[in-house]
Amino acid sequence: MRIGKKGFTLIELMIVVAIIGILAAIAIPNFLKFQAKSKQSEAKTNLKAVYVAETGYFGENNQYANFATVNWVPVGRTLIYAYSISGAPPTAAATSGMTTSTSTTYTSTAGYSGAVAWTGSAAPALSTSGFTAGAAGSVSSGALPDCWTINDGNVLINTQSGV
Repeated sequence: MRIGKKGFTLIELMIVVAIIGILAAIAIPNFLKFQAKSKQSEAKTNLKAVYVAETGYFGENNQYANFATVNWVPVGRTLIYAYSISGAPPTAAATSGMTTSTSTTYTSTAGYSGAVAWTGSAAPALSTSGFTAGAAGSVSSGALPDCWTINDGNVLINTQSGV
């Protein structure tokens, strides 16, 4: 070794790089899980807005109605979830940043493309005396979509976890 030269040895640098690699291997899966959970807030927020719009319309007209009639549009520039208030599961077609809709469904702009097997009372449905609205989308790299429903009793349920 030379006297008077300051610096790190190759071994010291390799140990630091190995420690950083171990910490990254531990942290990245947790980060991806938290990122997926944060994406779920879109569905929760929009479904709560559906509930507010539907109950407001019910208060004035004594019946529930579809998205267009109650004037509900999903919030967000890029939608991760597709929304439905009919018996059909929401599906999506990626468009140029704009949602496409019928009176009972809104499609995702983030490329969600899958069908959801709604079961029983969790299936989106609309009648003049009640409703169940649903949201489905891909929030992680898993094979299953993440699915949420809310009904006229303000019960929000994660019917299928895609996290």
